[in-house]
Amino acid sequence: MAAPERGGFITLEGGEGAGKSTQAALLVSRLLACGTDVVATREPGGSPRAEAIRAALLAGAVAPLGPIAETLMFSAARLDHVDTKIRPALERGAFVVCDRFIDSTRVYQGELGHTDPTLIASLERVVVGDLKPDLTLLLDVAPATGLARALARRGTDAVADRFEREGEGFHERLRTAFLAVAAREPERCRVIDGNQGSDAVTEAIWAAVLSRFPRLQLHEPKSGTGDR
Repeated sequence: MAAPERGGFITLEGGEGAGKSTQAALLVSRLLACGTDVVATREPGGSPRAEAIRAALLAGAVAPLGPIAETLMFSAARLDHVDTKIRPALERGAFVVCDRFIDSTRVYQGELGHTDPTLIASLERVVVGDLKPDLTLLLDVAPATGLARALARRGTDAVADRFEREGEGFHERLRTAFLAVAAREPERCRVIDGNQGSDAVTEAIWAAVLSRFPRLQLHEPKSGTGDR
């Protein structure tokens, strides 16, 4: 029996409040409407052990140890996530839609945290190996817009996470760093204008997905709207 065709690995990246979680859920629904097997996941987290590490990271418990320790913790979470969830799903032919992946480490801990990029690249080789995303969707929004969305999402009474507590200057540098990643790898990355309305963002994402995975057009519902 022939091995199943490898699935597609799609990641969504961007700053705080860019709409990644919302658009990831919409993309999963649209892929399901095409009759595909889809796994939705996120980083940090995605597996039970990785979710435990996520809680410590976003609470800021690791931050006092410095950016290298934080990078190592993110990599430990990713190792379990890749081995127990992402790789098995792709090998059985499923699509994987992941909210954040390697580019967030490159940007948050690398560019902004000043962790040696050589260390980050070495960790990627060990943890990820050849399992790079087939398509990375960078949702680009103005930092002030993203922070306002993040505040509205969590509510005024909730505590901001480790990264939402950073000042606007941090988020300006974050945006610049993500755009630089996309410019370095244009064959993998597609920049999506996240300042548009949600429906326009959804359609731009779907167009990018169809361009990267034209086989999905054979299974797309005739309405072209999925089940949204």
